[in-house]
Amino acid sequence: MERKQLIFSMIVFSMIACVMTIPVGWAAEESERTYDGLTRVDGSEADVKYVLPEADFAAYSSVIVLEPLVAFRKNWQRDINRASTSVARRVSDADMEQIKSGMAELFLEVFTEQLEGGGFSVVEEPGEDVMILRPAILNLDVAAPDVASAGRTRTYVAQAGSASLLIELYDSVTGQILARAVDSRRARSSPTFQWATAVWNRAEARRVLNAWAGMLVENLNDVRERAESAELAEADDRE
Repeated sequence: MERKQLIFSMIVFSMIACVMTIPVGWAAEESERTYDGLTRVDGSEADVKYVLPEADFAAYSSVIVLEPLVAFRKNWQRDINRASTSVARRVSDADMEQIKSGMAELFLEVFTEQLEGGGFSVVEEPGEDVMILRPAILNLDVAAPDVASAGRTRTYVAQAGSASLLIELYDSVTGQILARAVDSRRARSSPTFQWATAVWNRAEARRVLNAWAGMLVENLNDVRERAESAELAEADDRE
């Protein structure tokens, strides 16, 4: 566990300065090659995706999943509290911390389930076949947070909210970045207004996280399958 924390401390500091300004729906024009050697991939399900051209993703069978940085949309707390008709329903700093920790916990749970279900081991120690997954949930916008209050006030909304996900993959031994992707999602819109309970908000968050995790696992497995097919074709040619 200490080794994992050390890895996190060494690479997370560079994230804070560059990710806080990515807006929901961000898919701006970017150069084809980044400062750290990644090349943009067109036709990706993600809004933006960059990959290290020489990266061999088929060589990795295990993943270290770091706890995500979680950041709310700018002025989210102020806007929510201004719109609230009840002082008892206002969002405190403690409420925000609780939402962030809950989102981080749910992220780890969902991504671990999806990765293991897709054939990857989720581990804590670096190794030759281990990637580091470094995530950040940005611009988190919960439409109606279910905060504790003394009254019985209920809030009804048509949508739970939105968020952006930044994922970076690293080689666990060298620290070389392998890929970076950004994707923004909104919760489903309901034809009728829903009571915004903590259970409903969590269910919608899980649905979005499952979509992101499924996208990652599908891409990794697709690369592995193509690599295996190429190896088989090479073996046939040698025969």
